[in-house]
Order: sequence, then C-alpha cells, then structure tokens
Amino acid sequence: MEKLEQALFEIRRVIAGQEEMLERVLVCLLAGGHVLIEGVPGLAKTLTIKTTAAVLGGSFQRVQFTPDLVPSDLVGTRVYRPDKAEFDTELGPVFCNFLLADEINRAPAKVQSALLEVMQEQQVTIGHNTFDVPRPFLVLATQNPIESEGTYPLPEAQVDRFMLKVLVDYPTHDEELTVVSRSLESAPSLEQVLSLEDLQKLQQDVAAVYVDPALISWTVDVATATRRPREHGLDDVADYVAYGASPRGPISLVSAGRALAVIRGRDYVVPGDLEALVRDAFRHRLVLSYRALAEEVAPDTILDQVLAKVPVPQIDLGRARVA
Repeated sequence: MEKLEQALFEIRRVIAGQEEMLERVLVCLLAGGHVLIEGVPGLAKTLTIKTTAAVLGGSFQRVQFTPDLVPSDLVGTRVYRPDKAEFDTELGPVFCNFLLADEINRAPAKVQSALLEVMQEQQVTIGHNTFDVPRPFLVLATQNPIESEGTYPLPEAQVDRFMLKVLVDYPTHDEELTVVSRSLESAPSLEQVLSLEDLQKLQQDVAAVYVDPALISWTVDVATATRRPREHGLDDVADYVAYGASPRGPISLVSAGRALAVIRGRDYVVPGDLEALVRDAFRHRLVLSYRALAEEVAPDTILDQVLAKVPVPQIDLGRARVA
C-alpha cells in the first residue's frame, strides 16, 4: 500500500484535480480491466493515462485513432522480405503493457474488431499464427462525446469489454487555477514507483479481497432490474431500455469494488465501494431505446431510478473482517 500511495503522489504532481478519474484508472489497473474515459477536449484524459504509465513502468504505446487507420496499423502484419524470399511478422503497437487508444471512436469497424480480440483474449492472430501480448495488458481508451463527424460509435460488443466507463467533467475553479499555474512551469520529471512485479502483486491482493455474498447478489439484482424493469416496478424505465446490462456488468462491478477496497486500505468490500462504482460499471452496458435517444434520456438517469428500487444491502462489517 505504501508504494501505491507513492504512485498516487507522483501522478498528482502532474494531474490537478480529476480525483475520480484517477481513482477509476487505478481501479481498472489493479482489477485487470480496461477503462473507457469520455469527456470534452482539454480535461487531462490523455495526460492522466500517460502519467500513470510512466509511474508504473512497463511498456507504453499510444495510438491516435483516425478514420484511415487499418487493422495492421494496430496489431501488425506480415511483410515480405525479398532478400530472404520469405515473410516476416511485424508486430504492431498493441504489443505493450499499457495501450492508450486515443479518440477510439474515430476508428472504423475493421480496426475496432481487431482491438476486440486483443482486449478479450489478450492475443492477436496474424495470418495463421497467434501471438500473446505482454502481461499485464490494459487498454485505456478516450473518446470525445461532442463530435459526430468522422466518428464510428463503438459496437455494444466492444463497449462491453471495458470494465468501467468514466465520464469526466470540467474542473473546479481552484483545480483549473492550479492547472493554469502549472502550465507556466516546466513539467516535473516523474519517478517510476511501481514495477510490473509490484502491480501483479497488487492484483493478487485484489483477488484475495473478501466480498459478502449479499453484495454479490445485489449486483446481480441491479443487472436483472435493467433487463426486466417492469418486474421491479420500474414501468417508467421500461420504455427507455432496449437491452439491459450483460453478465459482465456485475462481474466488472465486483472486481472493481475489490480493487477500490485495496486502494482504500481494506481487504474486504463494503457497500460504499460498490455504490461508488455501479454507474461506471453499468452505464455503457445499457442499450437505450429510440424513445430514450429521442428524449435524450441519459443512462445514469435510468440507473438512478433502478438503484432507488434496488437498495444496497447492509452487511455485518465484523463478519467481513473475520472472513
């Protein structure tokens, strides 16, 4: 935990504010998931990811997604060598520990399909051969919600592979004042605090965190309520949801809750951990109806109503500590 606190200190030397985004990025790192960050330009999305990678060590690659990108630009391709009269395999930038997919919604469907395999299977198929990417492997993607020209909305199958989707808002007055003041000075040199071995040890600690069965059941109840809202007395919500959250929703929420517990210095999950992350874990897994899109109903608005009907259970913290 001491090294984790040192890593947070190093990152905050560069990033002013955006505490929630930073916490969610670390949650996904420790839980072994991928994170999608959505916000308007200039909110330090890319800088946060680059800074985090520098502090953690490991290999880092950034890919700027554009409409003319092709799968081989991402995963690699086979290249013919005339001097050898044979083909060599050139591996792409996805072969790293931390992949920053910048403006991911600007990539066409072929590129998104190529990224889908490596996100889920942590491997890439080129020709007849399959290559494993380094471990740990984490995709940290950003997208801009205010531009629609030259963009390709991510398909549900790919969005579902992200453990969390984080919405980033403008900084407060004091935070922005700090940002502007820091821009007048040279950027600080960062120190690598955590090695990949340290990160893997923390991931093992996350896997050992206790989660009360009642809390696990609650995450499933929330997912079920998004799929069959009328059965839970959510008639107003039913017309806005075409498809509810997939089983990856509660899986991601429980895994993220364990990581948040480690960040907060505990070896057990409390209801507050799951409540803090439930919207991040579910908002991108709701497929909204045409009516919801026409009336501009946000997924968080629907989740607020669902959570009001499915309250988080109270558990015996003493029993959690013993377990």
